Amino acid sequence: MVVSEDDVFLALANPVRRRLLQLLTAGPRTAGDLADQFDLSRSAVAEHLRVLRQAALVHDEPRGRHRHYRLTAEPLTHVGDWLHPFERFWRQRLRSLADVAEEDQ
Repeated sequence: MVVSEDDVFLALANPVRRRLLQLLTAGPRTAGDLADQFDLSRSAVAEHLRVLRQAALVHDEPRGRHRHYRLTAEPLTHVGDWLHPFERFWRQRLRSLADVAEEDQ
């Protein structure tokens, strides 16, 4: 399956899906465990996981009666590549913030 940059960005556009990815940075988790982290139905969380799977941002593996999800970060390189030209804007702001913090000390 070929994943486009648009698929990745569309998947990341939703705050629930971003939170799911954050949870998976700590390691693989079951679908039920992930669903328990939200005030959403399990089917709603399953739909978000499906979108992440289609964007190749997560991989799922059935183990017995449970489905385990893990982060697959490779598609995030699209995001990094896209953000790279904008780094100079926040790098300058961080330098300014560091200068102010040093002055206060």
